[in-house]
Amino acid sequence: MRNHYLSLLVAIPMAFLPSLSSAKGCLKGAAVGGVVGHVAGHHAVAGAAVGCVVGHHSAKVKAREAAQGAPQTQSAPPGDTTQK
Repeated sequence: MRNHYLSLLVAIPMAFLPSLSSAKGCLKGAAVGGVVGHVAGHHAVAGAAVGCVVGHHSAKVKAREAAQGAPQTQSAPPGDTTQK
């Protein structure tokens, strides 16, 4: 129980730091990773850390694609020259 209080004592002030909250995708990824890590064998901290990295990377890729324009998801077959 003492470890829970200590982890809360460290985690709660970090939640209010602007640098952590502005990391797009990190908080969402950390939440998902923490849950998955806990279910997969009580590795919630490791799961949260990895989830933060993956979530931040996904948000960065999404922002880059939005800046370049919407990617073409549907393309015409190579032999199709008709215009729609």
